[in-house]
Amino acid sequence: MKRLFWKPEKLLVLAGLALSVILCRVFQIPCLFKAVLGIPCATCGMTRAYIALLHFDLRSAFAYHSLFWAIPILVLLFWFDGKLFPKAWQNIALLSSILALFLFRWIILLL
Repeated sequence: MKRLFWKPEKLLVLAGLALSVILCRVFQIPCLFKAVLGIPCATCGMTRAYIALLHFDLRSAFAYHSLFWAIPILVLLFWFDGKLFPKAWQNIALLSSILALFLFRWIILLL
């Protein structure tokens, strides 16, 4: 029970991801997916959505990326080893639903 919240290896992964997003934003590094393939990635607009959210502008956050709310859920799933709910099928259903929403939004974006 002691390691429930103190997971240094996972904290390092999350800190690395956050740092990479911050560095890309500060140095204005474009999305590599879009730069290489010429199409937006499934998470294009996510950084702008969180910046809008930090300014308490919920409407703009949804306009930039309507699934910004799903990232904290995915982080919790990662943090708790995919076990937010007692039954495995519930966790799989949650993850599958979020991934399906990202795919659906991406397809709409590409049209």
